Amino acid sequence: MPWSWERPSTITIAALIIAAGLALGGLFAGAGLARARAADRYVTVKGVAEREVQADLALWPLRVATADNDLATAQATVSRSLDRIRAFLRRNGIDSTQAELQEVQVTDNFAQSYRPRGEIAARFIVRQTLMVRSTQPATVLAASQRVGELVSAGVVLSSEEYRGGGPTFLFTKLNDVKPAMIAQATANAREAAEQFAKDSRTSLRGIRQASQGVFLILPRDQAPGIAQEGQISKIVRVVSTVEYFLK
Repeated sequence: MPWSWERPSTITIAALIIAAGLALGGLFAGAGLARARAADRYVTVKGVAEREVQADLALWPLRVATADNDLATAQATVSRSLDRIRAFLRRNGIDSTQAELQEVQVTDNFAQSYRPRGEIAARFIVRQTLMVRSTQPATVLAASQRVGELVSAGVVLSSEEYRGGGPTFLFTKLNDVKPAMIAQATANAREAAEQFAKDSRTSLRGIRQASQGVFLILPRDQAPGIAQEGQISKIVRVVSTVEYFLK
């Protein structure tokens, strides 16, 4: 019987196309799985940057108080105390013209809805605050350590002065140090990631994700009960979190 070539049937061609499609589909699916697994290979590291800074602004509320049965007399006593405070500031190198006189508070003990039994020592209590605002924190700190001179001069300071009511020192130039500190924290994070990759016998690829932490202003001397507001020297800290892909 002589040999003859026969045209493949439509069914055979369709079967071949389907088989090829399945093979290619499996190939692409395998490549996609490989990419997905590679994308899961990453390391999360943190970079820390710290810098010691100096406060550039001081706020010092000086609160005076007096009590008397005569309101005018009590107010006159407060006025004399404020004059002595201004003189004290000038003697200690603080510009008293930058001190702001805040609202006066008057308490009439006879007008209170609840009064303790017995005789009241004084009817009126007058309080007023002189707020010192200075760009010379060191000068304010030195003056605050001599506040006893005011007491010796007859100035009656509010009890708040003896319960941590001294100067508050602020650092207002955070934006000036942010760029360099972020760069330092990021560099520290990459250094940690590179060490991890080296220990794992692999290498880094690009950044998967990064987030900048909150800038914190901390006391330089970090101990229980120490608040940064009371210290001229402070520590600024930021922590950056970075995720790196691994090869």
